[in-house]
Amino acid sequence: MKITLPAIGLAGLLVLAGCGGNLGSDGDSGATAAYPERAVTLLIGQDAGGSTDLIGRALADPASRDLGQPITVQNRPGANGAVAAKELAAAENDGYTLMVFVGSLAYITPLAVPADQAVDINDYEVVSGISQDDFVLITHPKTGFKTIKDLVGAKRPIKFATTGVGTGSQLTQTLLFAQAGVDATAVPFNGGAPALTAVLGAQVDVAAVQLGEAKEQIEAGKAVPLVTFATQRPSYMPDTPTATEAGYNVPVQQSRAVVAPKGTPKEVLDRLRAAFQKGFAEQAYRDFNAKRLLTANEVDGAALRRQWNGSLETYRGLVDQYQINLSGK
Repeated sequence: MKITLPAIGLAGLLVLAGCGGNLGSDGDSGATAAYPERAVTLLIGQDAGGSTDLIGRALADPASRDLGQPITVQNRPGANGAVAAKELAAAENDGYTLMVFVGSLAYITPLAVPADQAVDINDYEVVSGISQDDFVLITHPKTGFKTIKDLVGAKRPIKFATTGVGTGSQLTQTLLFAQAGVDATAVPFNGGAPALTAVLGAQVDVAAVQLGEAKEQIEAGKAVPLVTFATQRPSYMPDTPTATEAGYNVPVQQSRAVVAPKGTPKEVLDRLRAAFQKGFAEQAYRDFNAKRLLTANEVDGAALRRQWNGSLETYRGLVDQYQINLSGK
């Protein structure tokens, strides 16, 4: 069994040098009482039009209305969100710079970089969890694969598309192929859309992408779902087995949260959380979740950190168990 992953330079994943440079409020009740007095910036660490971007924009509008100030979305794509996380860490901790933080940056990317370059969710303030979504392994109909058993039984090298190094897409497939003894080579792309395109164009054999991204192509018969990596069969894909049902231990999900710089005053965090909770309750946002096949995970900061820290330990254990090198070095 051989799994080949691409080598990446340190500059490609960035060195996140702590959380210095926060020059915000020291708890001045007068300052926080008036919050917000101007527009709030919401950083997105992924490209415009992707799942994270769409989620951030869907939440920005209702939260803006509740705050009485605009929330301006700004995309800072790169290194699975590390570019945006670095900018957030250096921002003033006054509540005027936030980020939609993807869970994989906190609990998968650290498995692909040295410890001093990993992003730690505990170095930030979590305003609120947002949602979770699952991955599905898809293939082009012309491969002839209809089940994961077909893929494993092909007894030939497999090319798989990922959404980048240190992502859930990479980890799901790498774990699956390691456990199945499949000779597989990763082909990294910058996001789910190009990875999906690679499958539709038969440039690769399979790809793990988020359910919401693949749903339309699956329904159109242009992509065949082999397994999902959900803990149980999603209600909207009842005929597709999970990796667990197929005999593989691959419990990987994507998750997102709204995050602020370390030291942001509690009063500001509470005000922001209340605004996002109003957004969560709006029917338009609930409909958006249903359309995108997202599961609400609107937990508070303490619960979110427990989830993500727990996922990091789980995935680290699996990577060690199967001797997987996510960095490609």
